[in-house]
Parts: sequence; structure tokens; C-alpha cells
Amino acid sequence: MSYNVTLPRHSKIGAGAAADLGTLCVQVGITRPVLVTDGYLADTGQADRLLGILREAGCEPALFAETVPDPTSSSLLPGLETVRRHRADGVIGFGGGSPMDTAKALAVLAVAEGDISSFKAPNLYAGPALPIVAVPTTAGSGSEATQFTVITDDDTDEKMLCPGLSFLPIATVIDFELTISMPARLTADTGVDALTHAIEAYVSRRANPFSDGMALVAMRTISANLRRAYADGEDRAAREAMMLASTQAGMAFSNASVALVHGMSRPIGGHFHVAHGLSNAMLLPAVTRFSAQAATARYAECARAMRVADDAASDAVAAGALVDELDALCADVAVPSPAQYGIDSTDWDSRLEVMAAQALASGSPANNPRVPDADEVIELYQAIYQ
Repeated sequence: MSYNVTLPRHSKIGAGAAADLGTLCVQVGITRPVLVTDGYLADTGQADRLLGILREAGCEPALFAETVPDPTSSSLLPGLETVRRHRADGVIGFGGGSPMDTAKALAVLAVAEGDISSFKAPNLYAGPALPIVAVPTTAGSGSEATQFTVITDDDTDEKMLCPGLSFLPIATVIDFELTISMPARLTADTGVDALTHAIEAYVSRRANPFSDGMALVAMRTISANLRRAYADGEDRAAREAMMLASTQAGMAFSNASVALVHGMSRPIGGHFHVAHGLSNAMLLPAVTRFSAQAATARYAECARAMRVADDAASDAVAAGALVDELDALCADVAVPSPAQYGIDSTDWDSRLEVMAAQALASGSPANNPRVPDADEVIELYQAIYQ
């Protein structure tokens, strides 16, 4: 049986790769890009550096530095105005998942009709869009390699998953030196996010041999390097390894889809403004424990890839070792529960039914080895609260 694999057309990877951004844009036919980023990267001068690189290559760039964490439908409007006013022929997402997701949405909205809600799953959009270049500064979201963007609906607090080939960057710049300044908390959250991408891609009902290879390599690399990067942000070898693994995990889940962790994670972010990677980390051990018996062999291979079980261990023992390792990893990088994060229990409980409905409606839980009903999703939310 055949399966589809979609990837960015060009990737510049390695230390100092950001210096090639201008020539890469020209190579793919972009000369009037809008650089989409956040206030931090603008204030620290990193955005200006990229604007200079673009100008040196003969481009005429404009800057939009007003992206927000967990972008919303309304936060796209000033960016869309910038893209249209500049008569942009391409969009560059520079930053973590939020700037890249914003850039992807702007690339589609600048050309297509309708607001962003018309592109949410189960719709798949492969129509006209501006070309996208992605320059990640975190090792986690994998958005630089995926055909998805996630935007929150202002009216409902729903985190909308918007899929389709038009959201896939045409080119990426993977420069681990851009991640050296990431604080420990962000390192942990984005790192567990990348691990979640790899594990969910591997156990997804839509997994395939290509995504399996990418996922297993990413798991092995993240398992060996996340604690190191968390403990010492100046560990260049660990940073480089995490950056490449994040992109590989992104390629894996873009071609196999994520599953229950992500389906349940998006409502937590939408309702309680928890960063996406952190909400994934809150859920990963519990959801893995819930799912393991439905795909014991697959979870066992995850454990072996992460070197927490060997070939001599039975699949059941190895899958159990994986759950134990995820508990230990989240403890080692200080992942808080929703209660420890400061979410009020009454507020949490009052939203469980709507969060469960939104999780299931996203479609991601249907890819899980064990597909839950609404009551089981609520039970999982209750289990992770404390």
C-alpha cells in the first residue's frame, strides 16, 4: 500500500545556517518577504540581524513583530494588514511555534478567502498561499517541517488545528545556535513537546515506514540529550542534537499525525493559556499509561529506542519501562501538574466536558492506539490535575 510523504523543499541545517536565509529566499523566488516574529526577538536585535541578511541578498523585507503566544484569530489581523500593505511575495516565520504558526496562517489568509476558522480540521487546505520559510528558535514545535498550524478562536477558546499542504513551509533554516539562549523552562517544555511528537507519530494509526524511521531516531536523540540541554543551556552538542531531533519529530508527525496527547493538550492551552509544549508534558505519561496496552509492541519499541529497555525485555516490560521513564523525565525537568501551575480546581472541573468535546472533535484522538470516549477523556483530565 502506498502512502504520502510531504517535506519542505529546501532545508539549511547546522551552526550559522541563519546567515544563508537571504540566498535561500532568493533561491525559492521570494524577494519581498515579511519577517513574522515576536517582540523579544525584535527587542534583542535578532530580527534586525535577519532583516540585514535579507537585504544583503537583494530582498526588500518588512517586519511584523507583534505575534503573541498561542496566536488567536484576532491577533492575525494586524499581520495580515502588514503582508498586504507590503505586497509580500512570501512570509518568514522566525521564532518558536507561535511565530511560525502565525506566519503559516498569514500566508494562507493573504491569498485565500475566508477567516482562519474555515480552514480548521477536518478540512484540508491545499489551495493558493504565499510561500513560507521557517526559522525556528526553539527545539520543540517542529512547525518548520509540518503541514499544520494551530490558531485559537477568540470567541470559543478553541485551539483550531488547520491542516493541509498550503501550511507546509517551502524551506527551513535549522540553526541550533539560535536556541542557545533558551531558558531551562522553555528548553524542557519544547523538548518534551518534540518527544511527544515522535512517540505519537510512532504509535499513530496513520504511522508508516518513513515516519517510523524519523520518529525512532528523534526519540533516541531526545532521550539522550534533553536532560543535558535542560541542565546546561551552553552545551552545544546537546543543543545541536535537540534541534535536529525536533525537526525530525516534526517530519514524523506531519506525515503520521499526532494522537490523544495533542487532542487533549490543545483545549488546556486554549482555556488556560498554558504553553503548548507544557500542556503536552502534563499529559504525556498519563496518556501513554492509558494507551500502552492497545499497542504494547509499538510502545515497547519506543522504550528500546530511548534505551530504557533492551531487546531481552518482553514487550509488556518494555512498555512499562517507557511509562516509568516518562514519569521520571517530567519530574527531572520539573513539569508541573495543572494544580501546581496554578489552575483553580473549580475552573478546571467546570470546563472538563467542553474540553473533552473539543479534544475529540479535533480528530487527533482517533489516531490513538486506544480511542477514548468523552468520559475517558474527562477521567484523564481529572487524573493529571494533581
